[in-house]
Amino acid sequence: MGLLTRGELTVVGRIVSASNVTLVCEAVEGDRSIRCVYKPIRGERPLWDFPDGTLASREVASYLISDALGWGVIPETIERDGPFGPGMVQRWIETVDNHTDEGDRLDLIDLCPPDAVPDGFCEILRAYDPEGEEVALIHADDPRLQRMAVLDVLLNNADRKGGHALEGLDGQVYGVDHGICLHQDHKLRTVLWGWAGDAIADGLMVDIADFATRMPDIADLLGSHLTECEIEALGKRADALVAMPVMPHPSSSRPIPWPAF
Repeated sequence: MGLLTRGELTVVGRIVSASNVTLVCEAVEGDRSIRCVYKPIRGERPLWDFPDGTLASREVASYLISDALGWGVIPETIERDGPFGPGMVQRWIETVDNHTDEGDRLDLIDLCPPDAVPDGFCEILRAYDPEGEEVALIHADDPRLQRMAVLDVLLNNADRKGGHALEGLDGQVYGVDHGICLHQDHKLRTVLWGWAGDAIADGLMVDIADFATRMPDIADLLGSHLTECEIEALGKRADALVAMPVMPHPSSSRPIPWPAF
């Protein structure tokens, strides 16, 4: 966290596909540096259904929840000043390249022909690509990804797209882009529906039960990032999972974010 917090931010690029201003930076202190993502608050596009606070604060709150669970799903994330004012700064994740000269393999979340869904993958839906060919949206039946899906239930993540799950070179699977999370109303939209109706692993439930008992302390931690109603809703979601440790089924007309990647 030291370099993220204290290092001088130098912009080295921009992710142009992002909905909000998303800059790639180096945080430098002396002869040490770390790559990071910087999203200035002034570059956020306001959302009518998330009127309170900032997307940056929701990203930080989501990281604090992941950290309090001990899961490490979300890379280290802080709120600090930068070249374009205050914003969110998050550790950059170096990812596995599944598309090499030696051949391609499926990403953790991917598209493939409906008749070619491999073993170890869950099919979520079928659609048509721009050329009119039928494709299946799939994701790996991977416990690292499943842990992310459980976290999304707690975070009430309204925007878990395929590109928001990163397979790191360190073997971990990380989730990014959590600015549209933690609303007090139900807004879960995700591509990770493959475990709907399945029991949540006992090990994850131990962590969630412990998290639920520590909600007063966690509420203090989140107080500067979320409203009281949003924090109260988080506690209710944790209690609901403890009472019924089962992954939910889609319950809205738009259970998957669009675009899905």
